[in-house]
Amino acid sequence: MSNNRVLIVDDEDSLLRFMKRNLEVRNFKVHSASNGLEALAIFEKESIDLIILDVMMPHMDGLETLSRIREYSKVPIVVLSALGEEQDKVKALNLGADDYLTKPFGVDELLARVHAVIRRSSWVEFANAQGQVVQGDLVADLDRHEIQVRGEVVDFTPTEFNLLVFFMRNTNRLLTHERILKAVWGPEYGQEAEYLRVYIGRLRQKIEVDPIKPRYLRTERGVGYIYDGGTS
Repeated sequence: MSNNRVLIVDDEDSLLRFMKRNLEVRNFKVHSASNGLEALAIFEKESIDLIILDVMMPHMDGLETLSRIREYSKVPIVVLSALGEEQDKVKALNLGADDYLTKPFGVDELLARVHAVIRRSSWVEFANAQGQVVQGDLVADLDRHEIQVRGEVVDFTPTEFNLLVFFMRNTNRLLTHERILKAVWGPEYGQEAEYLRVYIGRLRQKIEVDPIKPRYLRTERGVGYIYDGGTS
């Protein structure tokens, strides 16, 4: 994980120094900004691998900054906030955040999330995988990291790709929220059911003929999801 370039955006100077110090000693190259406007200026000038972005900031808050960056970039973004309610997390995830870390947090939790997000943003999961996984009208090419939906290549983020391939490899099995999160997001996760709701919604928009009446991804309320291969 060394030499990754991280942009930290937070108007709380002590927290900014805390994150910067702990990442730099682990060989991350760190840029910092105190508000969204500064962050956008740095991001347009520098090559950044990950953004850690606070929500509550002056001049331009984190959610607006997130929205603007997502207009032209898929760079991984971890949102920081003292607001830990589910609706706050879902709002950030729907805007394109890759993860959500609630304040206060310790260095171990910060580093675990940073490493997990960087891991998910790459194709490490399928670095040595070959061939195709075929289920119904979907074809996942593990060499090219592509998914064809009814004969057309559709754009997926690495996390979306990993999630869909995991389902395709576990056809007709009831997969619990915890199992899915640990398999796709990483061992640091397990209770973040709101993450799954957002990402399942994204997958349905991309693979279902009618996302309101899903053919592939079925919800088992309170438990998890079943991928049925389009046979139902």
